[in-house]
Amino acid sequence: MPPRKSQRLGPAVGPPGRSQVCLWVSSAGAESGGGLLLYSLSLSSPQPSQALDYCHSMGVMHRDVKPHNVMIDHEHRKLRLIDWGLAEFYHPGQEYNVRVASRYFKGPELLVDYQMYDYSLDMWSLGCMLASMVFRKEPFFHGHDNYDQLVRIAKVLGTEDLYDYIDKYNVELDPRFNDILGRHSRKRWERFVHSENQHLVSTEALDFLDKLLRYDHQTRLTAREAMEHPYFYPIVKDPARLASSTVLSSANTPVSSSSMLAGIASMSAAQPIGSLAASPVISSPNALGSPVPAAAGAQP
Repeated sequence: MPPRKSQRLGPAVGPPGRSQVCLWVSSAGAESGGGLLLYSLSLSSPQPSQALDYCHSMGVMHRDVKPHNVMIDHEHRKLRLIDWGLAEFYHPGQEYNVRVASRYFKGPELLVDYQMYDYSLDMWSLGCMLASMVFRKEPFFHGHDNYDQLVRIAKVLGTEDLYDYIDKYNVELDPRFNDILGRHSRKRWERFVHSENQHLVSTEALDFLDKLLRYDHQTRLTAREAMEHPYFYPIVKDPARLASSTVLSSANTPVSSSSMLAGIASMSAAQPIGSLAASPVISSPNALGSPVPAAAGAQP
């Protein structure tokens, strides 16, 4: 079955008078958590942050940000944040289910069973996507299960900050971590730079990454702050750079990780994106209920 074009579907969450950044469609499944986006489009585009800024400003947490839930609209050269099946309105002080998000993109708060998380969960997931693309390591944190996932994170961010985090929020760590967590020092991001990815790495990219991938969710960048990070200055100052540097096909398709990593911008028309039968279109920002206080720094 040929890929369906996203414009056949109605609008999802989008502010009046502004270009859409969110669209509800079914994502292409893959057990590896792959499907990363084309480097030349996604690495320099603030559009995923714009999508998150809008949904956060409406009081909505996406809770499943990952490469397969971002699609490329080739015709309009835009990225679409999709699959709102796990989205939930945020209410300050409310406890939420930690069984959300895909393993490789789960924030530490989910892995230590901290239920009072907020919009910043989405920003961790965005940081995981960025790390995968910048360092060409898919996924960047590759845990075999949820316990191992936290261990993989701790081997990069260190265990000292992890224990400071769980102490700050009075989290009781699962006893099973006593045997597997160990002690690890924090690694510098430069350690992951090598000959095959150094052309993708910049001081701004590492700073951006460092401000997203933090244990303490309260210290991560908000979506609005992410949009304004110097990492995006080149494309903000000269939007034509994004279009001129990208060769795109005429269809809207998810991009496989193997094709993306090779710099290929299209995939076979025989690649299905999955059934749309069970994927309702959200026709208005109020489809999930009444808005609640928005994320700090986010505006409608």
